[in-house]
Amino acid sequence: MFEGREWTVPVFGAPRDALRLGRRRWDAPKAGEGLVRVKACGAALPDLLGAPGVYPLTPVAPVTPGQEVAGEVVAVPTGSAYKPGDRIMGCTTFTTGAGGYADYSYVTESRSALIPDGMSDVDAAGFPVAFRTAYSVLVERVPVLPGQVVLVLGAAGSSGLAAIKLAKALGATSIAVASSDEKAVFCTRIGADHALNYNAVDLVEEVLRLTGGRGADIIFDPVGGIFCEQAVRAIARFGRLALIGFASGEWPRLDPLDMVIRNYAVVGVFAGGFTEEEDRAAYTVLSDMVAQGRLTSAVTRTFALDDLPDLIQLMQDGAPAGKFVVTT
Repeated sequence: MFEGREWTVPVFGAPRDALRLGRRRWDAPKAGEGLVRVKACGAALPDLLGAPGVYPLTPVAPVTPGQEVAGEVVAVPTGSAYKPGDRIMGCTTFTTGAGGYADYSYVTESRSALIPDGMSDVDAAGFPVAFRTAYSVLVERVPVLPGQVVLVLGAAGSSGLAAIKLAKALGATSIAVASSDEKAVFCTRIGADHALNYNAVDLVEEVLRLTGGRGADIIFDPVGGIFCEQAVRAIARFGRLALIGFASGEWPRLDPLDMVIRNYAVVGVFAGGFTEEEDRAAYTVLSDMVAQGRLTSAVTRTFALDDLPDLIQLMQDGAPAGKFVVTT
């Protein structure tokens, strides 16, 4: 039906060696999906983890990376909420063989939305996954109240930046935690109330100082490992730790007795684990917040489709702050 370019990982290996740019054909979309002409695709950690085969949702090669796209609808099944020509942003079917680093991709209707007027394709491509993740934590699983404090680990990454922006929109105070002064400054610039370089300060001491000794009401953790284990020492009484990911390479080792004695809760959050109705509702709210000017994307750099290996290498080497997007 449609033909074009697509990046794939035919055999697992180091990203630069494993990624292959080839051509493929996209047939008519199935029920619940729409086929889009991709204008831009947001980069994320699963793209890096997918190439060597360590991302849990794509354990078998071949893999087609690229979780989120913005583009123009070119084909839909009968009964679709969209029509050809609509500009939409949403999540691809990358786990079943159609990623976003391509000329075309399938988008899951329930995990998508019309691009609000005034929002560019680039900004839209950097929005769906990060903000759906932040929404799943701060609205659905660990609802934040105005005035509460959200401690954001990995704050200079895509989900962390989304958490900072959403927390602000919901009336909460955010404390961003990053690995350098440069990243901390960036977090402040995009809306964090406070930002800490964990390599330069005592994280627990600083969080307690900033909160008058009370600690953080919510810890937003896409990092895991010892970083989370340290941060949880600064959680407030009746606080909640949201476990989202393990960018550090491992999950934290937590002590149940500590949870009991200090009265805090640990909540696992998987943004892909919601029903179609819940996803549609979330994307509707998020899209409305963009249209109202309450939320903005945090894209800082774009790459051409041919340069995807360079982008993945940059992520592997330790990417600077912000959200990266590939344009076609």
